[in-house]
Amino acid sequence: MLLAINIGNTNIIFGLFNQDKLEKKFIISIKNYRFKKLKKILSKINIDGCIICSVVPRFTKILAKDLRDLKIKEQVIVGKDIRVPIKNLYRQPERLGQDRLVNAYAGLSFYGTACVIIDTGTAITFDIVSKNKAYLGGMILPGLNMCLDALAKNTALLPKVKLKKPKEFIGKDTENSILSGLAYGFASLVDGIVEKIKKSLGYPIKVIGTGGDISFIYKYCYSIDRIDKDLTLKGLSLLFKNYRKK
Repeated sequence: MLLAINIGNTNIIFGLFNQDKLEKKFIISIKNYRFKKLKKILSKINIDGCIICSVVPRFTKILAKDLRDLKIKEQVIVGKDIRVPIKNLYRQPERLGQDRLVNAYAGLSFYGTACVIIDTGTAITFDIVSKNKAYLGGMILPGLNMCLDALAKNTALLPKVKLKKPKEFIGKDTENSILSGLAYGFASLVDGIVEKIKKSLGYPIKVIGTGGDISFIYKYCYSIDRIDKDLTLKGLSLLFKNYRKK
């Protein structure tokens, strides 16, 4: 049994793999993380190894220590113990978030060359893999909930709105005006960026959507070919498998 962990800015996503199959997934928000909670979930599971991908270095240390206390000794940290085997053309390769590189590697491994991975979490990222199997770079945008928080925090009269499907395209009240702007605005943004990426590259690409909010955005887009909500975890599982082989 392999434990794959993706530490994001808002949530920690845990995936338990038996061979190559994702058998269980659970999420703990960083705000609500407690060792006791993790121990309760994992104490009765026989885990052979663990791989961690993180964009929060301070929390990587906390979680790694907690996992050692749970007697999970074989820990592999992406970027520290293992490199993602894809040519990285980022101007400053060391500044690239490991989750983005794992997504690119997973997209290349599971869906073939020339792809765009759109990850919708705290931030929305576009990561582009060329037909020559190289990571080219991408785009970073604020995520949906970050935009909702910013509207409520930085305006006098706009309320805090929970992310959900708008009732209509042309909002007839403040809440639905915000939700419609978010849904159709971000969908147009995604479709527009994908179109520009295709034009810039000059050859066909496959567009893969992942992340916590992808199911929301996907309903309003036409450019996303495939949804794979567990792409990052699956990429981590494959990395660990290849690491053990070597």
